[in-house]
Amino acid sequence: MSPVSSNAPHGQSPLRTVQVLGGGNAGSSAHVRSLAEGLVARGVQVTVCAPAEADLAYDFSGTGADHVPVPRSSDPASVAALRAACADADLVHAHGLHASFRAVLALGGRSTPLVVTWHDRARAEGARAHLLRLLERRVVRTAAVVLGTSSDLVDRARRTGARDARLGAVALPGRRGPVDTDDPDRPGPKLHAELGATGRPLLVAVGSLDRYRGYDVLLDAARAWRSLDPPPLVVVAGEGPLRPALQRRVEDEELPVRLIGARDDVPDLLAAADLALLTSKWESRSVLAQEALHAGVPLVATAVGGVPDLVGDAAELVPYGDAKALADAVVRLLADPERRELLRERGGRQAATWPTEDETVAQVLSIYDELTQPRPLA
Repeated sequence: MSPVSSNAPHGQSPLRTVQVLGGGNAGSSAHVRSLAEGLVARGVQVTVCAPAEADLAYDFSGTGADHVPVPRSSDPASVAALRAACADADLVHAHGLHASFRAVLALGGRSTPLVVTWHDRARAEGARAHLLRLLERRVVRTAAVVLGTSSDLVDRARRTGARDARLGAVALPGRRGPVDTDDPDRPGPKLHAELGATGRPLLVAVGSLDRYRGYDVLLDAARAWRSLDPPPLVVVAGEGPLRPALQRRVEDEELPVRLIGARDDVPDLLAAADLALLTSKWESRSVLAQEALHAGVPLVATAVGGVPDLVGDAAELVPYGDAKALADAVVRLLADPERRELLRERGGRQAATWPTEDETVAQVLSIYDELTQPRPLA
């Protein structure tokens, strides 16, 4: 670990924490990196237990934290590796249900405080859904504190039996303030040309191509946009199991939609967009919604999960699964530049109310301080 100046009280050793991450989606992985960086800067010793590929993508080691490669598995070898990493920890903080369950197994009844952050809601059906509910119950009843990134996740944790569940809003890493929408260097014509949207509105959706994203509804809505003059182009950035079925629909129905796969230039795509679309069945603290409001891009989103609290009055909200409502909202916005400008202004104001990375780290560290007793001399 890189040397840091400890902020621990005089006569105490630095707080030793372990951050546990499973496969991790982009939001939770970026949060763990941001958290590790902020904690290390405050003199906390941080070990990140995550798959090797996660460290390659997010460079936890580059924050000054130690990285211990632990596969996304609950097999005995992975649990043993995690148990060894947690042996000297003052506190363990796990992110997501699967990582939290492995942390429970690794701690095995030790008195080490466990903090759990729920970034999202585990999704499954049938027998697997029952299993996930059992895992949730085991985790929340073991954890000293459960942090939910949206109020409905906090409510879910309380209903499941959490002793202490709190709102832990996660900052959008790397964002220090709203984007300057008048910046002449913002992406625009070049990306429009690359995507085939020259001379027509560009609508951007981002997310994995799975059934929870509501892309079947998005394609239903896109039928209505074919008759517009000019017809907008819908660009969907992401990969997933539904790509073949979605691509067949696009081709068979001649929809104005392009599936462009996973992209590493999502901020540029959003900056070039006329509208951003979020059609999910459920979201907690949507990264796309945050990026869109920061970028000054009007957003049409489903009124699900944590989205209404997140965006306030700075987006057009529609019911999940209602293709007509989605189509109509987009048609109205494309025809109303004043409304789009109002949403841009509201988006900037709403984004200014979200916590910064420093504020997120400060909240987490205050919880750590609550849960840890004075430590002996190093």
